[in-house]
Amino acid sequence: MATSGKHWMRLLRTMAAVATARVRPQVKPHRIKLVTSLLGFGGGVFSLSLFKSSPEEEESLQAQASKWMCEPLTSLDHLQKNSSDMKCRMEVLIMRIQADFCRALEELDGEKKFVVDKWHRKEGGGGITCVLQDGTTFEKAGVNISVVQGMLPPSAVQQMRARGKKLEGENLPFFAAGVSSVIHPKNPHIPTVHFNYRYFEVTERDGTKQWWFGGGTDLTPYYLDKEDVVSFHKALKTACDKHGKNYYPEYKKWCDDYFYIKHRGESRGVGGIFFDDLDAPNQDKVFQFVKSCADAVIPSYIPIVKKNRNKPYSYAERTWQLLRRGRYVEFNLIYDRGTKFGLYTPGARYESILMSLPLTARWEYMHTPKKGSREDELTQVLKNPQEWV
Repeated sequence: MATSGKHWMRLLRTMAAVATARVRPQVKPHRIKLVTSLLGFGGGVFSLSLFKSSPEEEESLQAQASKWMCEPLTSLDHLQKNSSDMKCRMEVLIMRIQADFCRALEELDGEKKFVVDKWHRKEGGGGITCVLQDGTTFEKAGVNISVVQGMLPPSAVQQMRARGKKLEGENLPFFAAGVSSVIHPKNPHIPTVHFNYRYFEVTERDGTKQWWFGGGTDLTPYYLDKEDVVSFHKALKTACDKHGKNYYPEYKKWCDDYFYIKHRGESRGVGGIFFDDLDAPNQDKVFQFVKSCADAVIPSYIPIVKKNRNKPYSYAERTWQLLRRGRYVEFNLIYDRGTKFGLYTPGARYESILMSLPLTARWEYMHTPKKGSREDELTQVLKNPQEWV
């Protein structure tokens, strides 16, 4: 017997109320998603789907913020009222990623805590720089977020056009939010890790907005431990595979190409993933991909630190570590696009931009590792990038 549409709607509302009461009393009705499909005249087929919210979604913004390193740059009230705006979603994400990573590193170090430095720029926005120095495990660990807006200088516009961005005008309003971290451990058997995930938005003269995401995570060991490198890449591949089977191989190659020190003829490290200008298939899907990659940082790196932090090392191994750090500095200051953009942006905060540099590094004239040594083993891998998974 046919049933009217009004009857079905009453039934669905009743079922939603029952589900809300039985499944989880504290979950608000909007957490219950009703999926209906009316087929035929006067009748229908329906299904009630209960989608379990993620812990982050169920937790209030105030509760999330209580775990952050400090208050966000944007007011909690604005973030709450504009929770669907990607600018706000990205700020909430990077505040969490910063806090999660800092807490994990503090627990590992056991001695030092992060110094939290919140700063503002008169052109708009600011950042939160967290730095741990001279710890037991970490010689220098920096985890920085920035949420800035203002006008793009002509040099930045030209740089973006060179990458294929079609931007009309010269002085264009922009918004950028990102989290960036570099960890320089004391023990040469612990690799350095770097990650950066960011969102960029530009408003053209006619009001059109262009947006894109970029980022990546990469590992720079001083001595090659293939087991560590494989586990690191597997964690990143797992994060990528959730969103597309082609992501990991594509962004792994991009990483190998990007972190290449041309004048040395070698890579900075053993790679990871790297991507930029990502604006497809749609904003939410790219955001979810970036979130998965950022969440993979702790499981990809922390186990490696735990495994190696108590290994003994010699003066010669420490010297080699400092020499490799010198190569790290060369890449960051000569080639890194993020460093260049930061330095060219009006009102740039140089202390935060240069936080990626180690406390100590070394340059020796015409240094060449002894053939067949562990130092030479690493050098050969850096000159010939490999597939790890």
